[in-house]
Amino acid sequence: MAYRDLNLDLTDEHIALKESVHKFSTEVLRPASIELDKLSPEEVIKKDSIYWKCMKQMYKNKYHTVLISDAYGGMGLDPLAVHIFFEELAYGSAGFAVSLGCSCFAAFYACMVPDEHLIDKFITPFVECEDASIMSCWAITEPEHGSDILMPGTPFFHDPKITQQVKAKKKKGDWIINGQKSAWVSNGPFATNAALFVNIDGAQGMNGGGICLMDLTQSGVSRGKPLDKMGQREDPQGEIFFDDAICPGEDMIIDPESYEMMTDITLATANACMGAFFTGVAQAAYDLAVQYCKERVQGGRTLSNHQWVQKKIFDMFSKVQAARQLSRAALIYNMNTNPPAVPYSVAAKVFCTNTAFEVASDAVQLFGGNGVSKEYPIEKLFRDARASMIEDGSNDSLAIGNGIALLKEEYANG
Repeated sequence: MAYRDLNLDLTDEHIALKESVHKFSTEVLRPASIELDKLSPEEVIKKDSIYWKCMKQMYKNKYHTVLISDAYGGMGLDPLAVHIFFEELAYGSAGFAVSLGCSCFAAFYACMVPDEHLIDKFITPFVECEDASIMSCWAITEPEHGSDILMPGTPFFHDPKITQQVKAKKKKGDWIINGQKSAWVSNGPFATNAALFVNIDGAQGMNGGGICLMDLTQSGVSRGKPLDKMGQREDPQGEIFFDDAICPGEDMIIDPESYEMMTDITLATANACMGAFFTGVAQAAYDLAVQYCKERVQGGRTLSNHQWVQKKIFDMFSKVQAARQLSRAALIYNMNTNPPAVPYSVAAKVFCTNTAFEVASDAVQLFGGNGVSKEYPIEKLFRDARASMIEDGSNDSLAIGNGIALLKEEYANG
């Protein structure tokens, strides 16, 4: 169902993008995600899986280059178009949207450090890939570190007693990588490269980190089993192990001096995109509820003719509209600003994922017994939305970390 867009400045290109991605996500991704939801994690990533068929279609459409500048051959979308794209993609499948978003991580970082070597190694091959044979991941989460690794500016980020588990040591100009990333790395089971977050100087705690663009096809890299999880099962996740893996010296693009700042920039981008994704999920849950309430008869009349239902639908509608306005504003601002205003992206992530969960939960209630049946897609949306409140940093932890940042800013301005 189409929604009224309150932005009167949408161009014909914006509208065409919205319609084409919406059509693809509802006709291709949503049915595929429902089928993949029934499979084991091992079956999802098999070579003949529908997961790969969908990914190849998206690569052929150049969707994988959505965050890559047209100067490097990417889609080169403006920030509003990026939001529209991700919202409509996640409308059909949050898991596919997350997996596709992570597929560009190494190329996205290389764009920020426009060295010819990085362009040739990480950007051009990715942009020109049409069969999903080149996929990246954001390798930051670790068994002992989840949300805390995403909280620069907090006291424990500089505590030497708390450091990342994946370590990088310099040897003859290259970096030797050892350690483990945990099972929540999207695309972890098969990614060919990674934006890998490591610890270089343990004396600085997490602040002593670095970011390297890492080849994951080498012999020093191995994978664990793909994660068997509650929601977003079409986003394969899994562990990555490093045993004397080698990162060439020139591929360590961020050192401890700029690590905290780059972690902030990464969080601003990732959380802004999460806001867009889960605005799409909230809209999808709302639309399914409205459609069902117009068809389902209870008490001699359709649900839509009951006052309590009318009030509930309005409340759900209001939440979706608020999520869209906040997430769009945060993404547009932070894609145009350097350094980004991180708390706004975090607020968008927290608000929109909470909204998606609340709207999906209300939709399940309106569906009644049918809402908890796998026969109806709302049950899956509910699980997908619940997972998002932990994904990319748990909402509670992100709120605390950015509350600290906001208070510091307030005091600084006072």
